[in-house]
Amino acid sequence: MELSVIIVNYNVKHFLEQCLYSVREALRQTSGEIIVIDNCSTDNSLTYLQPLFPEVQFIANKENLGFARACNQGLAISKGRFVLFLNPDTIVPEDSFESAIRFMDEHPEAGALGSKMLDGSGSFLKESKRAFPSPLTSLYKLFGLSKLFPHSAVFSRYHLGHLDENKNNEVDVLAGAYMFIRKKVLDEVGGFDEQFFMYGEDVDLSYRIQKSGRKNYYFANSPIIHFKGESTRKGSMNYVRMFYSAMSLFVRKHYGGSRAGIFNSLIHFAIWFRAGLSAIGQFIRRLGLPLIDAGLIILSFWLMTKIWPQYVRPDIKYDNRLLWMAIPGFTLFYLVTAYYAGLYDKWYRWSGLIRSTTVATISLLAAYSLLPEQYRFSRAIVLFGAILAFILISLLRYLLISTRVISSEKQKEEHTKYVVAGTVAEYNEVMQLLEKAGFRQQVLGRVAVEKNDQQAIGHISQLAVLAASLPFREVICCQGTLGFGEIIEIIRQLPPQLTARIHAAGSYSVVGSESKDSSGEALSLENSFPLADPYQLRLKRGTDVLVAIGGLIAFSVLLFFVKKPIGFLTNLFRVLTARRTWIGYAGSPEGLPQIRKGILGCNGIPPHLSAQLSPESLHRADYWYARDYTAAADLKVILRFYRNLGG
Repeated sequence: MELSVIIVNYNVKHFLEQCLYSVREALRQTSGEIIVIDNCSTDNSLTYLQPLFPEVQFIANKENLGFARACNQGLAISKGRFVLFLNPDTIVPEDSFESAIRFMDEHPEAGALGSKMLDGSGSFLKESKRAFPSPLTSLYKLFGLSKLFPHSAVFSRYHLGHLDENKNNEVDVLAGAYMFIRKKVLDEVGGFDEQFFMYGEDVDLSYRIQKSGRKNYYFANSPIIHFKGESTRKGSMNYVRMFYSAMSLFVRKHYGGSRAGIFNSLIHFAIWFRAGLSAIGQFIRRLGLPLIDAGLIILSFWLMTKIWPQYVRPDIKYDNRLLWMAIPGFTLFYLVTAYYAGLYDKWYRWSGLIRSTTVATISLLAAYSLLPEQYRFSRAIVLFGAILAFILISLLRYLLISTRVISSEKQKEEHTKYVVAGTVAEYNEVMQLLEKAGFRQQVLGRVAVEKNDQQAIGHISQLAVLAASLPFREVICCQGTLGFGEIIEIIRQLPPQLTARIHAAGSYSVVGSESKDSSGEALSLENSFPLADPYQLRLKRGTDVLVAIGGLIAFSVLLFFVKKPIGFLTNLFRVLTARRTWIGYAGSPEGLPQIRKGILGCNGIPPHLSAQLSPESLHRADYWYARDYTAAADLKVILRFYRNLGG
């Protein structure tokens, strides 16, 4: 056997689906095996993929063992002359393995090979070729000198920017997304060091291969797509901590003396520096906009407290202490309402601001009328303060949208318009999938991939011209008539404003990503459920919290009615801390949107008792629940089966 392909999966089943289709096609040109190690995914990867790929050896881990340990699991049972460690969010061309084997046979000094990688927009991924980390190269990268001088042999040494990305070259480090290695070399130097949980294990293995006297090569002849579908984002604190900790481990292991001390000091500085930047970025993204809104709301009400009594009703004096108690409360109420109206979603909706302002204002005015006289002040302050806040927040959003700091729903709709590249049959297959997923209306038409096809809006070679006249920004490339290699070449030549998605013949998903910095996104049947909508999920969470708070307030009474009072109290805190939801799935969540584990199933029965029912009936109930979800549905089940809320 020539090749063993080892893939570690964690919650990216749709990306892995497309990857396996491409690997299957590439193995038609050589003998090989596919080994998939699932690191305790929670998205039902195995039940989804095993029927589709019976030839694949699947290993199911009961916990997340990390990338290195999982790869070594596959290595232990591999039988190929070569071993390929491949990420699940990749697409390989049909000639990938054959050309890699040929290169390795022609270069006996080569111990391992890494491929040229492209992202979903066809841009080159610089991590395809790297040098070993050193104090200086790390310093240049940390302070941005590598970006200022991207082709410098000195400042951009980390990514070997001076080497031509279109030519094969000897390099130091191979990317873990595609590491093609001689099995006998792995037998000699060992597999991945399991001290590395994630990140750094590819650097360590590349170093040991080079220390054994072999060479590592960057192979540009057969590029692959790397969608970046992994769950860890490069801007996250977790990524910063794990990446730089891995670098520190590498230095301690392979560098000695004062050099190691200097390097470790630099790395620890980098950790704190990048962690600080990451924290600031996350703060701005998550809390910055709500805090600015809070400031504008407070400013609006404060101005009204000055303008109204001075210029409109000078005959009335207001208690400032009362006002300064009320204004923070008003502000908090407006922010909560705005959150549940979707004002802080990824895509901004003007309707969300209108809806949240209207609901909050009417609610506050209604509550105001119920207050005792000593706690009242002018309704006009509430009304006109809300109007002024609406104007100021609208102006802020207009400014942020104009400067592209945030994106509006209109921009989203333009961004997500698609064309489908394929034959009529392939187009119909994709359209059926998109219709079930709720995306059919966003497809503008079909792009031909064959000559003499007069029924399409244009030919695949005319994408740049079509994009200039039609408002689409993504191309769904259908594998079938087009091979994976042809699709990769199309993606490589995409105009800058376009990105691509891929649909393999017979698959149930479409995958892609916008750029190297964005996490990958899959379009599948799971997108069609209301329960997958962020707005509905917020309502579900809000319902959970309100019921839990109500349960705590009324616990002294409810404990006489629920079957397990102590369990009920425990569940109240579980829900408040977001570890559980009141209503979850009754059976397996296969093919359904992911939600927290429920105290009760959607049928009102605790999950541990649902096992007495048939899996088919449970899945049918879960399907209807996800398909028809409303917050009222949760309340209905809670009110009907409240005695079972203790578990």
